[in-house]
Amino acid sequence: MSTTVAGDDADLIIRGGRIRTFDAAGTTASALAVRGGRIVALDADAEALRAPSTVELDGRTVVPGINDAHLHAAWLGARWPHLFFSDTPPEHQPSGTLVSTAAERRAALRHAWSLLAELGITSYTEPGIGPGEDDGETGCFGTDMLDAYVALHREGAQTSRVTLLRLFGTIDGESTLADFERGIHSPAPETDARWLSIPGVKIFADGIPPMATAWVCEPYADGSTGHLLTRGDDPLAAFRRMIELAAGGGLQVAVHATGDRSIEEFLRVLEALPAPPRAPHYVVHGDLATHDQIARLRAMGAGFAVQPMIAAHTHAWAGAQLGPERLAAAWPLAEMLSSGVLTTITSDAPIASPDWRLGLDAALDLLGSDDIATRTALLRRMTTDAARQDGAAEWKGSLEPGKVADLTVLDEDPLEPGRAFASIGVARTIVEGRTVFARD
Repeated sequence: MSTTVAGDDADLIIRGGRIRTFDAAGTTASALAVRGGRIVALDADAEALRAPSTVELDGRTVVPGINDAHLHAAWLGARWPHLFFSDTPPEHQPSGTLVSTAAERRAALRHAWSLLAELGITSYTEPGIGPGEDDGETGCFGTDMLDAYVALHREGAQTSRVTLLRLFGTIDGESTLADFERGIHSPAPETDARWLSIPGVKIFADGIPPMATAWVCEPYADGSTGHLLTRGDDPLAAFRRMIELAAGGGLQVAVHATGDRSIEEFLRVLEALPAPPRAPHYVVHGDLATHDQIARLRAMGAGFAVQPMIAAHTHAWAGAQLGPERLAAAWPLAEMLSSGVLTTITSDAPIASPDWRLGLDAALDLLGSDDIATRTALLRRMTTDAARQDGAAEWKGSLEPGKVADLTVLDEDPLEPGRAFASIGVARTIVEGRTVFARD
């Protein structure tokens, strides 16, 4: 069977190294050809084509473009290099309004895109931009930032593909059903979904375990159980109605839920829905997800977006609230991977570093294993599975003929055990066949 898409020539040939396609069979190729931004051939079929441009890998390794499925790019671009989990003391962290003009908003996005290109990131999810933050402190999450995204998108300025979720409450905070109803009925801007997709909404269910604000079934050390962030006479009814409104309108729903009680209430609504959306619903964080909840999310095709770096940074802090037994069961990444539930490894930058290599090293520590199978599974969570979360697996996420030529060139093979991911250099980033970063 030929691996060539019809046509005689290519725009670009990439050869001379190891190409990890991450297709279903785990194929490794030695050459790849691109035409019109798409992969048209592999191996000998690629070598047989003529192209005006060639990238000689010189023994390097190619993987599909990295997709961080939960990263606040506007906030990252405005804050960089200041991360919340860093050695920068609180008094030196930026605060207050970070961007207030159209020029500053555009600059923040361009800054983020440049940084992500250097890291080999070709796609990401911007989880929460919209009218709920129009009066927000930082200026990074309101409707004006959505307008900046759309304007730059229409100018063809993007170097990263973006999946954007709209927000009708406040970031990391409260929301009301009335505000959600008003927002959900306003149409999203028209865009080319392969560059700026706006498939759904972000809803905040609760807080986080270290602050004892995640909504849990078993009380914390102080006897509290956390609570929902929806406001009104009946917060649970409002929370459920938000999910029903969005999902009923064919939208993807991503819920920030860290406590087992908040995850359970999200699940109950999903299980009553008539059909899944084009892009799967998912839990953001899922720190205290139970065995039963993981299995039920898998059964309905929903999933998790998890952050191993946050788990590493907050482990001891969470232990003071949860106790040793519950802490041992927190962040059940191993079970998520073994169960087959859709799972993406993400950074939540600028909370933690946007460097995906650090995130995968943190995941290795969390799993306590380092072999080819584990490394492959983790990288799939930032490539093929992230594309599934985006509802875009048919055209991105792996390096196969017919799919877009989004790829990351690494100095060494990331699947080789015993080497920290963070030690592997990013040599080149290509999006739709165009180099957006080259180290040399």
